[in-house]
Amino acid sequence: MEKKEISGNLTSDARTLKTLLPAQDILTFDFSDGKSRKYVCFFADALTDKDLLAEQALRPLGRYAGAPEAKTMATHVLSPEVRTGKDFQKLAEEVLAGNPVVLWEGADEGLIVGTKKITVRAVAEPPTDVAIKGPREGFIEDVKTNTSLVRRRLKTGELMIEMLTVGRRSATSVALCWLEGTCREDVVEEVRKKLSAIDIDAVPDSSYLTRFLTERPYSLVKQVGTTEKPDIFCAKLAEGRAGILVDGSPIALTVPYLLVEDFQSSEDYFVPAYRATFTRLLRLFALLVAIYLPAFYVAAQLFKLQLLPVKLLLTIAGSIRDIPLSPSLEMLLVLLVLEVLNEASIRMPKYVGMALSVVGALVLGETAVSAGFVSTPAIIIVAFSGIGLYAVPNLIEETSVLRLAMLLAAGSVGTYGIVLLTALTLVYLVSTENFGVPLGAPFAPFIRRDLRDTFVKYNLLSLKERPASLSSPNKRRQK
Repeated sequence: MEKKEISGNLTSDARTLKTLLPAQDILTFDFSDGKSRKYVCFFADALTDKDLLAEQALRPLGRYAGAPEAKTMATHVLSPEVRTGKDFQKLAEEVLAGNPVVLWEGADEGLIVGTKKITVRAVAEPPTDVAIKGPREGFIEDVKTNTSLVRRRLKTGELMIEMLTVGRRSATSVALCWLEGTCREDVVEEVRKKLSAIDIDAVPDSSYLTRFLTERPYSLVKQVGTTEKPDIFCAKLAEGRAGILVDGSPIALTVPYLLVEDFQSSEDYFVPAYRATFTRLLRLFALLVAIYLPAFYVAAQLFKLQLLPVKLLLTIAGSIRDIPLSPSLEMLLVLLVLEVLNEASIRMPKYVGMALSVVGALVLGETAVSAGFVSTPAIIIVAFSGIGLYAVPNLIEETSVLRLAMLLAAGSVGTYGIVLLTALTLVYLVSTENFGVPLGAPFAPFIRRDLRDTFVKYNLLSLKERPASLSSPNKRRQK
């Protein structure tokens, strides 16, 4: 498209800009100054603070009687955010972003006045990451508010925040954050390159960017860290990562990502080290139980009855005696019912959630067992498995798929299938890396120093250096 710039003819310039902004909610305001020079102000009705615009720009310009140069006029506008521009396409984008544009007769450039109206929800505790101890603040949908939350926690000139625009039609503001001298320059450059190369119509949420930031976009395991809490975000920046904040999304992204991150919690750093270690190991145990318990139950019934203690075996045999389904089909059916109930509970209005719980627990659970359709052990095992997945909520999507795959392998070839699929999963995790950092670090490759803050957490005084797996140029974080 041919690039058009301001000509100085107000009638022609206003017509050109109006052609780019034909929507009815894009309003214009005509006025004159002390020299009877004519002006036209373009602004978006719902996105502009009209009172602020009149007070900071229109009234001062209405009293102006000087030269028509934009640089001179800009000094008389009382807004702390005033810029100039010639390209009509850029001026139209500013109007659509909520920043009014002022044109006048004889103008060499247009004035862009920063009087955007920002309507956002209050900063509150995120519903997905509730902490008993520690900060309660969470990110919201406004990128400027989110950057201020980060800046408030990292009061250093080394904190770099670079604003980018992604999306042809949405023109979404994206903030790339990193600590200069702490994050590797090649990581920052690669993130910047990947964000600049994104060619998509709209970016309504930060999850849209994760597929463009990963080297394996169809990978089962995620390769970009996520968080809704500014304290976690800042802690990851301080370790040597780069962070990404997206306008319109409360979920921040961090790279490089390590799989062990999702077993950690912000609360682990506000409680004694032994307690943090216990809860991390508990999360790992719960996740392993959630993945393997249904599979081992089916494998034991079909192939290896000797895996079960005799008393437990007799109890299970009495429970499944009149069940019409095979063990693998029974377990698969109960798991699918659990997934349906989980999806319905999320989508259903909260006032109906209690009724859904009653239907799921009594009607589908108790009645199915009483009718002899499924066995009691199957219900108990699926309940344990479902609860265990939520011990590590950030990995629910990956682990639910892996649990189903383990169940199918166990129903096909028994424990051999479980062992083989486990080996393939470990090989896949070991071979996956992003931004030059292996996903399985510090276990694969093995980095002894980094083990102090994995499933076992050492005292804070022992964590004197940043994680070696991130290869930060500034290795020491405390003396």
